[in-house]
Amino acid sequence: MAITKSAKKAIRQSAARRDRNIIYKERIKKLIKEMRSLISAKKIAEAKKILPDIYSALDKAAKVGVIKKNNASRRKGRLTKLVEKKS
Repeated sequence: MAITKSAKKAIRQSAARRDRNIIYKERIKKLIKEMRSLISAKKIAEAKKILPDIYSALDKAAKVGVIKKNNASRRKGRLTKLVEKKS
């Protein structure tokens, strides 16, 4: 366990950051899961409508440092490719 005052503060900070990061990651996972279920249900038009929301969530996560910029770009490209392939 932390002994010094600064170590205790670092633990509080990392816990707060972790909670914040989890919110971003869960939002991305939820949207991607929703899009994949729509694609498997052959609802391509609805899946295309969700794409901007996914792009926004990925870009925001990359901006605040939850995921890296190239990771966001790669995911966006793969999801777009998946939607276009199925349509």
